[in-house]
Amino acid sequence: MTLRLFDTDTRTVRDFAPLVPGRASVYLCGATVQGEPHIGHVRSGVAFDVLRRWLLAHDYDVWFIRNVTDIEDKILTKASQADRPWWEWASTYERAFDRAYCLLGVLPPSAEPRATGHITQMVDLMARLIERGHAYASEGNVYFDVLSYPDYGKLSGHRLDDVHQGESLGHGKRDARDFTLWKAAKPGEPSWPSPWGPGRPGWHLECSAMAEFYLGPEFDIHCGGMDLVFPHHENEIAQSKAAGDGFARYWLHNGWVTMGGEKMSKSLGNVLSVPNVLKQVRAVELRFYLGSAHYRSMLEYSDKALHDAAQSYQRIEAFVHRVVERAGEIPVGKWTDAFAAAIDDDLAVPKALAEVHSVVHEGNKALEAGSIDTARDLAGQLRAMLGILGVDPLDPHWFTPEDNSSALDALDVLVRAELERRQQARADKDWASADAARDRLQAAGIEVTDTPNGPEWSLAATTSSPGAMQSGKAN
Repeated sequence: MTLRLFDTDTRTVRDFAPLVPGRASVYLCGATVQGEPHIGHVRSGVAFDVLRRWLLAHDYDVWFIRNVTDIEDKILTKASQADRPWWEWASTYERAFDRAYCLLGVLPPSAEPRATGHITQMVDLMARLIERGHAYASEGNVYFDVLSYPDYGKLSGHRLDDVHQGESLGHGKRDARDFTLWKAAKPGEPSWPSPWGPGRPGWHLECSAMAEFYLGPEFDIHCGGMDLVFPHHENEIAQSKAAGDGFARYWLHNGWVTMGGEKMSKSLGNVLSVPNVLKQVRAVELRFYLGSAHYRSMLEYSDKALHDAAQSYQRIEAFVHRVVERAGEIPVGKWTDAFAAAIDDDLAVPKALAEVHSVVHEGNKALEAGSIDTARDLAGQLRAMLGILGVDPLDPHWFTPEDNSSALDALDVLVRAELERRQQARADKDWASADAARDRLQAAGIEVTDTPNGPEWSLAATTSSPGAMQSGKAN
């Protein structure tokens, strides 16, 4: 494997050389569960799922951690505005994010730690920083002393004179550039005990403590959106390295999903929630769209771009299904050298997709020429490549029951007519005709139950139809 990745810290493309041979340790900054996930939120999950699948395909033992920030100012504010407990609000939207990741075929992480479950590790980290002279306690708060860490600003390129943490001055801060590790308890807010008084952790502290707990003091790759470079990742590096950890060896950042050139965010009101977008396209098509651009590039959203991507995927999918129809089962083959070269080149998915489309073109030519064996081989290559991108059309994850609602509505009309004939025969005491109607329905796999409100029908439990639970009632 000759994987090369763009490292934000060095601003160079570097050969990937894991800390432990055969193992890849990856930490991805996960969701702050304050509301419904939009497609901008889940882009990082899709982008770095491709990285994970590529590592797994090369027999790496991948330790993949994606955290959940379940305690943070925005969560407390929104829960309070909705008059709901903060923990219930956070849990509700944690589940919403889990559903979104699952719908898009993102592999579940090795572990998904919550910030509130790791307060002990955070307290230990703060104690180490204070002991080393890099943090200080004041009025129940704990702050990181930015000036005590000479390399501060290296990741983001920020000069110390230009640093603004985006937080209030705080009680007892020595310097406005210092950032908060621990917030003293406020009335009505959740808090945990600490040597410096009750309080709750700062956002930056959470990820450093969880990354160290699960991956060790030094690990391979830290991922996240480019909006996290400063202050979040800059502060993670400062506090972890100041505490004596080697921390992440590579830093990868994905671009935003934008609308009108602006980052998609709730504050701009230009949010497209995952459930709403899935009313327009299938989940596999949305994943294909989100993963089709290079992970470091901006992805400008438009309905047209979304539907164009969906149609592009449908053409790929159609070829695979045509081969299945003519040749039967398609074993997963091996990706092409051109595809591997593209993914090895800093996960260059656009180049990889160019190879995918080339294989589809050759496969369609083979089908037209009647070369079924060639078409099957090409479809096997295609499955291998699409599997790395997480959009293999034959992956069982993408199998969904067909919508049989129209057929069941038509069946309901026919069954109702038969039941009405049965009812009329019973009213006329024509028991032979009534029994014959019942027997016809049973032969068709229809079960009839007589209730005080009239007969009701359902498909027999032994039937294999996806609509087996459909039922109706004759008026």
